Amino acid sequence: MKGPAYTWINSRKCLAIEYMKPIAALLLIALLFLSFDSLADVPAEQKAEVEYLINYLQESDCRMVRNGKSYDGADGANHVRRKYGHFRDEISSTEDFIEYSATKSTMSGKYYQVECPGEEPLRSRDWLLMELEAYRSR
Repeated sequence: MKGPAYTWINSRKCLAIEYMKPIAALLLIALLFLSFDSLADVPAEQKAEVEYLINYLQESDCRMVRNGKSYDGADGANHVRRKYGHFRDEISSTEDFIEYSATKSTMSGKYYQVECPGEEPLRSRDWLLMELEAYRSR
């Protein structure tokens, strides 16, 4: 015989399941977004190139000039990392990484330059592409 306690417990179970459906849907949506986000970026075989270029800038004695202000290599590398994170879903190669993250200001449109001791200033894009070519030829 099923009494009022049985009915009350079953109604609570149904109510709990109904409350869990939207939560499960939100979790599923979050997982989908995370998986799509993980698809965007340079291919795995080029990640080492991106990291190398960022570290190359960071460890260099050169200065990165952005919008007329000069920054040391570490500050320049931090800026490039931030832009890389921002544009990651647009980037599908190391060359794209350079174009989106280390070429010019998205605000002013001015090209970044790299000034190394004893050398003529270069656009950061050209400087990084030359180093990428040297890295790939090793």
